[in-house]
Amino acid sequence: MPATMREGGRLVVVGGDAAGMSAASRARRMRPDIEIVVLEKSHDVSYSACAMPYYIGGVVGSRSDLIARTVESFRTERRIDVRLGAEAVELDCRRRRVRYLAAGTTEWVEYDSLVIATGARPVRPPLPGVELDGIFVLRALTDGDAIKAFVDSGGVERAVVVGGGYVGLEVAEALVMRGAEVTVVELLSTVLSSYDADMSAVVEKELLAKGVILRKDARVEGFEPASDGARVGYVVVGAQRLRTDMVVLASGVRPETSLAETGGIELGPTGAIRVDARQVTSEPAVLAAGDCCEATHVVTGKQVWIPLGTTANKQGRIAGHNAVGGSEKFSGVAGTNVTKIFDLEVAQTGLSEVGAERVGIPHEAVRITALSRAHSYPGGSPLVVKLVFESGTGRLLGAQMVGREGAAKRIDVVATAIYAGMSVGDLARVDMSYAPPFAPVWDPVLVAAGQAVKRLRS
Repeated sequence: MPATMREGGRLVVVGGDAAGMSAASRARRMRPDIEIVVLEKSHDVSYSACAMPYYIGGVVGSRSDLIARTVESFRTERRIDVRLGAEAVELDCRRRRVRYLAAGTTEWVEYDSLVIATGARPVRPPLPGVELDGIFVLRALTDGDAIKAFVDSGGVERAVVVGGGYVGLEVAEALVMRGAEVTVVELLSTVLSSYDADMSAVVEKELLAKGVILRKDARVEGFEPASDGARVGYVVVGAQRLRTDMVVLASGVRPETSLAETGGIELGPTGAIRVDARQVTSEPAVLAAGDCCEATHVVTGKQVWIPLGTTANKQGRIAGHNAVGGSEKFSGVAGTNVTKIFDLEVAQTGLSEVGAERVGIPHEAVRITALSRAHSYPGGSPLVVKLVFESGTGRLLGAQMVGREGAAKRIDVVATAIYAGMSVGDLARVDMSYAPPFAPVWDPVLVAAGQAVKRLRS
């Protein structure tokens, strides 16, 4: 990558969602003089994909509420040439140009620097009947539109969600809120497989209490039509046929790297685009950001692929900064995430016990249950906190929290401690706030850290 972009040069960004528009916006702030072109194959930019389950469920009332910034504002206020319906299909790194399709024609656009922000694509397994009407994925805003319109049209009494990860469980909740009987089919033995089984069990209990039917250790073999022959009517799970009116496939996503591969851009061990700390790829003038590329895990130092909106926005800003001459570095990820599943807050950062075992770090764990507020103040509820730490040193490796309140922001305390390289002993000495409406005098995080210290001393 050149140290500086020439005056009046051109930055091309492929992808107009979180990472892409963050990159374009950051580049514009740094360089008012350059041309910035964004190629987006859909007709939407800068929207909240994470809010789509709540849009389907009716919590988010309007489609416009999902749009963080309109196309017109990017074009007029930030002078970014956003080209919608423009699908980038070929990358020529030698001549620094990208070929894209738009309105039935093909064009080349040249660049001085390029940011690839192509995101991830949903897994749509090649199963019999998968193309039947009423079978959906949820990735783009148009997917959310399609699911909502289908439910709004009426007649959805039963629904099957394939996959028990974050998106699958959020969609399951949305469909329950819309009055459907929902079955979640999960290939593994637990939902939320990035969590340890003892924590996932708390979530499963909540799902069952809300009427969700769980089918774990279950493989979908295909789909069969209803009596009209066009719309899905059954999901084949092993030897059983589950009656349904619609299906949402939430069995995961994969990094979208096809454009990068046409240009010979190297992929990393995870199958996503390999980048350095400055988001630069194997081609010096090409950067990548968001769900299409890897990141360094702050606990293990290894390359990982953890597609999250927070990461996409941060990487996008750094890529945009460096594409026009900057030298910022991305500090890595801990995989910090939180979701709402009915009345539960479910949060995680760093490594689970399973994750620590997988990378070969000797570890221990403690799990405690404490009140989210002082016992004297009404409204408190149990909060389950699990800390994972390195044997011997006590270095924090990760945390998981599940409860009706208090998990969502307390997880950030542990995420901060992990980034700082703190031990459980360090965490136990943190001066955390106390007031009866918000926390006990001994916060659940401090209680868990104290138990971890005792474990190390025993």
